[in-house]
Amino acid sequence: MQTRDQALTEIATQILDLETLDTRKSDRLDFHELAVWQIKKALEAAYAAGQKAK
Repeated sequence: MQTRDQALTEIATQILDLETLDTRKSDRLDFHELAVWQIKKALEAAYAAGQKAK
């Protein structure tokens, strides 16, 4: 079973194409432009992961 942080990291890397969810104290590294359909897909994956964890 995945932990919450593992699930979020997997969603961020696979769906949102982010290297990490860690703060790196650099605007260039910490702020990203995302399409609304990417955000929707990530939210759906997070919801599904939450349902599976129950």
